[in-house]
Amino acid sequence: MDPLVMSAASALVGSMATDAWQQARSAVLVLWQRTRPDRVPSVAGRLAEVREDVRAAREIDDRQAEEALALEWAPQLQQLLTADPALRQELQRVLDEVLRPLLPPDAAARRDGVRMQARGGHHSRIYQANGDMTFNGGSGD
Repeated sequence: MDPLVMSAASALVGSMATDAWQQARSAVLVLWQRTRPDRVPSVAGRLAEVREDVRAAREIDDRQAEEALALEWAPQLQQLLTADPALRQELQRVLDEVLRPLLPPDAAARRDGVRMQARGGHHSRIYQANGDMTFNGGSGD
């Protein structure tokens, strides 16, 4: 899945539990208005339902439920970009200027990065790539 879409879906769901939810809701509905105006009422209704699910999940600190809800919204956002590739810039703007600023600092970091922590006395190498890797021998330290 497109990293922009996943970030936007995650931030959308995360913003649902904030006091400024109406601002996020409006910004997201504008995306549908541009490509699928006929779906705006149904999307608005679904956003309201999911917001209640998010708030319930927050009450019991169920992060897995929130992640599942983000995974539910990602394909819908992806469909918007497929229908109108020019919408990508607008989705990035909504993410950067509307959704992310609504998230608490710890939530924004949790959604946008990967945190790795090594423990114990082991000395290992960790390699992470978004593409091909080539290894050319080495001393093995």
